[in-house]
Amino acid sequence: MTEETPGFDEQPDVPSGATPDDAADAAEAPSTEEGPAAPAGDASSKSSAETAGLTAQLDQVRSALSERTGDLQRLQAEYQNYRRRVERDRVTVKEIAVAGLLTELLPVLDDIGRARDHGELVGGFKSVAESLETVAAKMGLQQFGKEGEPFDPTIHEALMHSYAPDVTETTCVAILQPGYRIGERTIRPARVAVAEPQPGATPAAKEEKSADEESAGPEEG
Repeated sequence: MTEETPGFDEQPDVPSGATPDDAADAAEAPSTEEGPAAPAGDASSKSSAETAGLTAQLDQVRSALSERTGDLQRLQAEYQNYRRRVERDRVTVKEIAVAGLLTELLPVLDDIGRARDHGELVGGFKSVAESLETVAAKMGLQQFGKEGEPFDPTIHEALMHSYAPDVTETTCVAILQPGYRIGERTIRPARVAVAEPQPGATPAAKEEKSADEESAGPEEG
């Protein structure tokens, strides 16, 4: 029976012939045995969960970006419509103001026209009158109304009426006051005297055609 020597700890196995330093190194060397490795399935599940979370966040960001883009487009469209309305209203207000001013000047222009017809537009008065007419034209005022043109109730106002054998339709035979417009807007119709064909009279064109046919005679076979 072998007795253990008291006072000595168990020493690691050391090959025979080894030095005391080799024995110390063997005692200090860590164990090469490894613990159980983590299952591969756990790491794969964790990676899939992170990917799904990032995908969900990306979808949320895309949805928010799409909503903000739509809001911006609607806001831009509303702003463009607002600018167009403001510009249209500005032009309308300007036209109304100009029309109001020129309407007040129409009696003066009528006096200038009458003075010109009577040969009284001379000297300094002529220069001032022509300057006023030039300024009015630059502001868009246009005069209309001529003798011999067909009567149009939308731009003519008939103050006198008569019958004439040499007209084939209601015609302006005299311009009592010229009409004025700004662009397509009439600010005063032309005041005219009109003449209509005499009741029962044959139009001159038809009479000339009948006369030509009679003078030609019957056609030879």
